[in-house]
Amino acid sequence: MVDRPHDYLSALGARIAIARNELGMSQAKMSAALGISLRAYQSYELGKRSIPVEALVELHRQFAVDLNWILLGVEAVRLEHDLTALEEFEIALDKHLSASGIKIRSEKRGAIAARWYRSFLEGKEIAMDDVHTWIELLRE
Repeated sequence: MVDRPHDYLSALGARIAIARNELGMSQAKMSAALGISLRAYQSYELGKRSIPVEALVELHRQFAVDLNWILLGVEAVRLEHDLTALEEFEIALDKHLSASGIKIRSEKRGAIAARWYRSFLEGKEIAMDDVHTWIELLRE
């Protein structure tokens, strides 16, 4: 049996509220972040109205909320992170820097790790040779 529209909107609103609470945000802050009025946002959480696609896209872009979960109730509330992969990358990065005698500022090292990790999460594997090129461009 297919869910009635009201049942779907109620479940959708509940998942939006869960995501907002997981992010530790008030309804007012979330509505402002999504560029919608507080009253409209409250109606989405209550399941009275369907949330616009544009607001869903912003929810994903700004807060990495999994839209599969918001819309369908599947997967996780937020995209998973692979901290083990990040830790392994940072260890390899530090070994390379040390073995090569290269010194870079911590914020530049952090930028390299962040760029690598962002690509990793997007499924774009970055070869260490490319990382070494980034390092050369950032050397002090």
